[in-house]
Amino acid sequence: YGQSADAYDIVAPDPTGEGARKAMEFALQDAKLSPKDIQYVNAHGTSTGLGDIGESLAIANLFGDKKQNTDLLVSSTKSMHGHVLGATGAIESIICVKAINDNLVPPTINLDNQDPEVADLDYVPHRQEKKKSMPH
Repeated sequence: YGQSADAYDIVAPDPTGEGARKAMEFALQDAKLSPKDIQYVNAHGTSTGLGDIGESLAIANLFGDKKQNTDLLVSSTKSMHGHVLGATGAIESIICVKAINDNLVPPTINLDNQDPEVADLDYVPHRQEKKKSMPH
C-alpha cells in the first residue's frame, strides 16, 4: 500500500507524475519489493491527457520504459468497463487477482491513437497477453 498527495492543483495531477510515482514507490517499500519484481501495472488510465501523460511518466520513472524494462506490461481495464467511481477499486482488484492467477494480462482495448506525450511503455493494446508466470 502506498499513498501520496502531490497537491499540484485542486483538480489536476502533477504533469510529471511525481505524486503517483511516490505512491507506487511507497507501495513497493511496504511490500518489500523492487521495481524489477513487478511485471504488470493496472493503470488508472482514464484517457485524459493530463492524467494519462503524468501517470505514464510516473510508471516509466519508477519501473523503466519498455527499453529499460522489457518484462513490464501496462494496461487500463477501464477501457473495457469504464470508470465506475466507487466500485472501480474493487473491480480492478478482482481483475488483477484473476490476471495473476491465470497469467493473463488484460488489454487496453481501442488503443489506436496513442498520445505521443505518454511514456514509451508496453500498453498491451487490443488483446490480452499470456505470461509464463506473474508472481506479483
